[in-house]
Amino acid sequence: MSSERRALGYALIAVLLWSTVATAFKVALQHVSVSQLMAGAALFSIIALLATLAIRDELRTALNRLWSDRTAAFRLGLINPVLYYAVLFEAYDRLPAQVAQPVNYTWAITLGLLSVPFLGHRLTRWDLTGMLLGYSGVVFISIAGQNVSGSLDYFGLFLALASTLLWAGYWLVNTRDDRPPIIGLFQNFVYAFPLLVLWMLWRDGLPALNEWPVSASLAYVGVFEMGITFVFWQLAMHHTSNASRIGTLIFLSPFISLFLIHIVLGEPLQWLTFGGLGLIIAGLWIQQSKARSN
Repeated sequence: MSSERRALGYALIAVLLWSTVATAFKVALQHVSVSQLMAGAALFSIIALLATLAIRDELRTALNRLWSDRTAAFRLGLINPVLYYAVLFEAYDRLPAQVAQPVNYTWAITLGLLSVPFLGHRLTRWDLTGMLLGYSGVVFISIAGQNVSGSLDYFGLFLALASTLLWAGYWLVNTRDDRPPIIGLFQNFVYAFPLLVLWMLWRDGLPALNEWPVSASLAYVGVFEMGITFVFWQLAMHHTSNASRIGTLIFLSPFISLFLIHIVLGEPLQWLTFGGLGLIIAGLWIQQSKARSN
């Protein structure tokens, strides 16, 4: 198999798995609380990343560096998984999945905004056009959310937007991290896990792990949202000579996700949701295509 075919395969696996996570979040939150989902999923993510590092013969390096990398691991671990997933899961708990998922997708637009004060980038007219389209899409999706549930939890919408700030901020800080990506992610979760457990015990206690829907939900979210899907995407980027072409596949994910939300969760899909998501994707495409041309 050629390197490009391998890259395409890895990328499609990542896109398909990411397409399921919005549905998986809502299903999991039917069985566990936000704090239980965070701690339980983080445990399964650590196990999945540990196994991945062992297969890649990088586990010894990750463990040997665990103490020397403690500052970076703890700092980044506070953002991801602690703060980011606390905010994101609470947003999903309050909003229809077809609202929370596309709004969270605007994190790349937020990244463009944050890069101005933190990286000294200048906003072009194309950046501003992309942002206008993206956040107009959020307005469309908010109206769609009212049509689905009869009302909209505005605090939930605020949390969904806040999650984009946290995720974009995480990636900005991550650009200065010299650790290999998978090793860094593993270490972040190891240092964050005790905090997640303490918060879970204080808030809600242990989940009913003897019930298979609970264990299955925690395992799925931990392995496929927090863990190995990132590894598949990294492998795709490693094997391709055209990262921008592979990167466009990620635009398939939110549309596939909407149909899974309808089929599995039974949410009636709104035309405004598709319209809003289309505006968000258009905004992202304008930002990225003009950034590449410059």
